[in-house]
Amino acid sequence: MIWLEQGLYLRVEQTDRAPKPYPLDSGFNTNTAYRALGMYNPSETSDAYFILSNDRDEIWFICNRHFRTVGLSSDEKAFRYPLG
Repeated sequence: MIWLEQGLYLRVEQTDRAPKPYPLDSGFNTNTAYRALGMYNPSETSDAYFILSNDRDEIWFICNRHFRTVGLSSDEKAFRYPLG
C-alpha cells in the first residue's frame, strides 16, 4: 500500500488503454470528484490502482490511468463531491 496526500480528489477520464475494471461500468461517473483513499501497486504490473468509494458506497481498486487530478482539500472529508 502506498499512502497519498490527504485530501487528494480525482475525476474520471475513462480510457480504453487502461486495464479493467472500467470506472464508468463500476458505479463511478464523470460529474463527481472522488477522494483517493489510498493507492496499491501490485508487484506483477507497472500500473498503480487508486482505492476509491463509488456512488454506491462500494470500495474499488481502479487503475490510475482512468483518473485525473481535481485538487487537494485538507478541509474536505467527504468521499466524493459534485463537479461544476
